[in-house]
Amino acid sequence: MNLPNKLTIARVILIPFFVAALLWEGGGNQTMRIAANVLFIIASLTDLLDGKIARKYNLVTNFGKFMDPLADKLLVCSALICLIELGQVPAWMVIVIISREFIISGFRLVAADNGVVIAASYWGKFKTTFQMIAVVLLIMNIPALSLAADITLWIALALTLISLVDYVAKNYKILTEGGM
Repeated sequence: MNLPNKLTIARVILIPFFVAALLWEGGGNQTMRIAANVLFIIASLTDLLDGKIARKYNLVTNFGKFMDPLADKLLVCSALICLIELGQVPAWMVIVIISREFIISGFRLVAADNGVVIAASYWGKFKTTFQMIAVVLLIMNIPALSLAADITLWIALALTLISLVDYVAKNYKILTEGGM
């Protein structure tokens, strides 16, 4: 197993520790929220590093192509679900975001069945970046940054929908040619 794949696995392993820290004492323990944010930021940085290392050193693998986006989805969706529990994010927003992730994962599965790998688009990368920034700001839970957190979350939601439309438009033929 190469370094980029180990970083992806590390990201997944950090998720339960992040969730436990964020939800500790109902999210009211500021020290644990800081710990949760540090874990989330570290996990998010592994996303940046694994792809750069894989491309730079020609270490791209099918495992990485599949697990890297899945690890991102698990990390961000876990955070957003926790933030619903803490009353910081409306459930409908998270449902839209998670629904998009299921739809794109379905597209990728159909494509893979047809021997096609659907790479992440720039819209998808922007979406993930804004989602991660929004989560960091929301976990900080600093009143002076609440407007910035809300705006970033709304931008993330918009990018979620834009990236969905982009994926569907660019890959619709895979579904129609795949026998659907």
